[in-house]
Amino acid sequence: MNIKDIVQIQRDFYNTNTTKDIIYRKQTLKKLRHWIKENEVEIIDALKADLNKDAVESYMCEIGLTLSELNYQLKHISHWSKRKYVPTPLAQFYSTSFEYYEPYGVTLIMSPWNYPFMLSIEPAIGAIAAGNCVIIKPSAYAPHVSHVIFKMINETCDQRHVYVVEGGRNENTQLLEQRFDYIFFTGSVNVGKLVMEKASHYLTPVTLELGGQSPCIVDDHQSLKLAAKRIAFGKFLNAGQTCVAPDYLLIKHELKDIFIKYMEDTIYEFFGHRPLENDQLVKIINQKHFHRLHQLLQNQMIICGGKSDAKTLKIEPTLIDHVDDENPLMQEEIFGPILPIMTYENIDEAIEFINSHEKPLAFYIFSSHKSIQNKLLKSCSFGGGCINDTIIHLATPYLGFGGVGHSGMGAYHGKKSFETFSHTKSIVKKAKWIDLPLRYYPYSQMKDKLIRIFVR
Repeated sequence: MNIKDIVQIQRDFYNTNTTKDIIYRKQTLKKLRHWIKENEVEIIDALKADLNKDAVESYMCEIGLTLSELNYQLKHISHWSKRKYVPTPLAQFYSTSFEYYEPYGVTLIMSPWNYPFMLSIEPAIGAIAAGNCVIIKPSAYAPHVSHVIFKMINETCDQRHVYVVEGGRNENTQLLEQRFDYIFFTGSVNVGKLVMEKASHYLTPVTLELGGQSPCIVDDHQSLKLAAKRIAFGKFLNAGQTCVAPDYLLIKHELKDIFIKYMEDTIYEFFGHRPLENDQLVKIINQKHFHRLHQLLQNQMIICGGKSDAKTLKIEPTLIDHVDDENPLMQEEIFGPILPIMTYENIDEAIEFINSHEKPLAFYIFSSHKSIQNKLLKSCSFGGGCINDTIIHLATPYLGFGGVGHSGMGAYHGKKSFETFSHTKSIVKKAKWIDLPLRYYPYSQMKDKLIRIFVR
């Protein structure tokens, strides 16, 4: 079946209003939840094949978060879908005013390879919960997970409602030529620009979950050992192939040496003294990205790690010292297990450096001083972040997750997902038993005076 036909079939199905039924939405989500629980091992095996992810990491960072989102949506769909009554101006007496969410229609979700299961299914959950038809396009760079997603949707969903398109660049191109009612894209800034350009042909609204260089600021000596452990977790999780991983470290000059010692100790604690032999070390997704990261390591001041294995596509967790703004590591999102370390003398210097770059997706502050925390939060623009930790801000349905500027637009997770895939329809319902004549022609001085009383 060609892609144009798939979109039309979904549009025809959407127009039957079947997906607007709350019970139907819940039934679909419950089927997905059941399939995920019953086939957890198959998902884990696929993640192992594509990225060498350990089973614990696969559940913690992909399956568990997806189930959490499913449960949260199922719990709240009915409440979110009800009319929300709001006050009515006295000038509109007598009326009631309300708003409610309606689905956009046929939606496209294009997902990346780094968290290929979660980043395909979590936005799809929001789209289904809101009542849309959904076409999911998983990444061809993670073929085993892509096929598992294809199998899961085929076994749980009506394909007129939810459909998976496997394939690569050709399929992506064909999809972006179609008219969708909403597009949700997770990936690089450059491809995000292309998605937005294509969407503009039909004035299709988009959510873009992109990336950019996310800074991590370490400002005081308190709990420095714990800070090193939490930064190492966020940076080297999934071999650094995480859109919200700390891209570079900005640390007070006098703290650098002791911090590096703590980081080295943490890396050895996590992965041993021969990380390339550790089976829990995630591999780089493919040769192209391995070569890119290998080139970035050339002519760098490596103080820990730096070794790589082209056969297994693994790179050691690596710390780089003496980095400046002209360094190749600072010219792009690293998306790998390489942490450049830079120093500053005072917090204003750090703020100036951060604000001279594009707005990041994530932002991490390690400081025990509230004045420093608040100054950084107020002075720097970013998608979201943490104080005294990394990454965990995206693992909650109670906070929206999204970027700003070059790091993206729009947000999802929890209620934000439901809202993202919904249009808010506003309604005023006017009574017929009274009809104030002030607004009608012909106008007069008396009407003018009365209108000025009511409308101001």
